Amino acid sequence: MAGPRAKTEATWHRAKPAPLVLVSGPQEVFGGRAIDRIRHAVADGGPAVEPTRLDAAAYTPGALMVAASPSLFDDASLVVCESCEQMNDAFLADALAYADAPMDDVVVVLRHGGGVRGKKLLDKLRKASVPEYTCPAVTRDSDVVDFVAGEFERGKRPIQAAVVRALVDAVGSDVAELAAAAAQLMSDVDGTISLEHVQRYYGTRVNATGFAVADAAVVGDVAGALTKARHALESGIDPVPLNAALASRLRTLVKVGAARGRGIDDKALGMAPWQVDRARKDLRHWNAQSLALAIEVVAQADADIKGASRSPGFALERAVREVATLAAS
Repeated sequence: MAGPRAKTEATWHRAKPAPLVLVSGPQEVFGGRAIDRIRHAVADGGPAVEPTRLDAAAYTPGALMVAASPSLFDDASLVVCESCEQMNDAFLADALAYADAPMDDVVVVLRHGGGVRGKKLLDKLRKASVPEYTCPAVTRDSDVVDFVAGEFERGKRPIQAAVVRALVDAVGSDVAELAAAAAQLMSDVDGTISLEHVQRYYGTRVNATGFAVADAAVVGDVAGALTKARHALESGIDPVPLNAALASRLRTLVKVGAARGRGIDDKALGMAPWQVDRARKDLRHWNAQSLALAIEVVAQADADIKGASRSPGFALERAVREVATLAAS
């Protein structure tokens, strides 16, 4: 490894490969992006590198050394150790040993979501000047606005501050939802993104109506969800943001459900407490299989609404009906 540096910590968007890399902090969106940046850099323009993923919470002794062993075919090697904030004793022991002599031709990324678990390992990595890329929680309004502005900047799409502000006001403070909203606007809108575009996709009236449809669908109210959806369509509301609201609610359920199953603290979700409480109540209507099916339904509807179907309105109604039926079953 390279010798000690004056400073080894940087934010997630500067992540790059090294024999050992620490990606720390609670924001899951940033953590995933940091790992993606490293993965693309490891590929170096070649075929995509599929990392070997290890769950530090359910780790078995010796797995890290096996995963990090040089490939017989000299392929680029990337090992991602997830859930290090919940690491078991076996992982801690192996990771401490590996940190003493990491292999130069393998990139091992440790994803730690925060907390004191594994402090001995974290201290050792930092003392050894292992590169660390932070994924801080986005809580202040100014940080949320800066994040959204950065999304458009990284997408090379100039946008006025007033438009960024309008998008945050319409969508809320959830980083994952804002990232999805920004990506959708950049994908669907040619040229300059204006206030009118934000109003069309995520404006107050559309946002409220879309989430009213989603609220009814995720609790299994088939008739209520369809009635609201048809009324919205008859009122001239575009089906794209209506389907986006449904997708947003399902992603929230997945996020809260996964956190509950893995014992992740609510504060690490980057969501308002009322959002977490509501999602937990709604999860009583769902299991892992039905949620997966619902997400597939909404993804297909998104494709149909944006061109694969001759009737976007019908595609939306079908998705609403199927999601609500899955919740009711």
